[in-house]
Amino acid sequence: MTLSYQYDPQQPLPDDVAGLIFDCDGTLVDTMPTHYLAWSTIFQELGIHLDERAFYMFAGTPTVKIIEQVTRQHGMSGLDYQALAHRKEDIFLAHAGECKAIAPVVAVARREQGRRKLAVASGGASYIVRQLLRAVGIEDLFPVVIGSDAPVRGKPNPDIFLHTATELGVSAPACVVYEDGHPGFQAARAAGMRYVDVRPWYLPPERIFD
Repeated sequence: MTLSYQYDPQQPLPDDVAGLIFDCDGTLVDTMPTHYLAWSTIFQELGIHLDERAFYMFAGTPTVKIIEQVTRQHGMSGLDYQALAHRKEDIFLAHAGECKAIAPVVAVARREQGRRKLAVASGGASYIVRQLLRAVGIEDLFPVVIGSDAPVRGKPNPDIFLHTATELGVSAPACVVYEDGHPGFQAARAAGMRYVDVRPWYLPPERIFD
């Protein structure tokens, strides 16, 4: 069974669900406008315009991989991807205080705390993810936080979700993933996990890019 975006956040979860895995950016915390600001700044310095629709399609993709893909599409090579990634994260963190928790998704996590095992699996660095969770007051909900620095392939590969399930001690079919981006949806499907598209819970239709 696949839980689609029509899934009601107030509806009880099936009894066979033992673990919930949440993306962070755009799922637990509304960081995407701030990330877009940081990405736009970085790419403008390289003479690249990043279309907002294209940006949202990268949701859940590790930072370095986004830089590699976009710059190669524009015929650029030989760049220091790690240095660019660090600069992008510095710009983002300078504005991170503007980010807010996404209430309907956080409500699910709070409701399920103590009932099911909870984790975060993000394309961002784990130290940044933890800072964001702490800033909006929900770090205590998630004993397991897996980021792009984990020794596994990131989304859309299933590895990060499978690794997270192992850390939780839960089988993949017993997990439900909460996501806002297609790389995350792909990763969940490939991992054999059910998933929920949370975007309709809090975004107007014009901000949902498919």
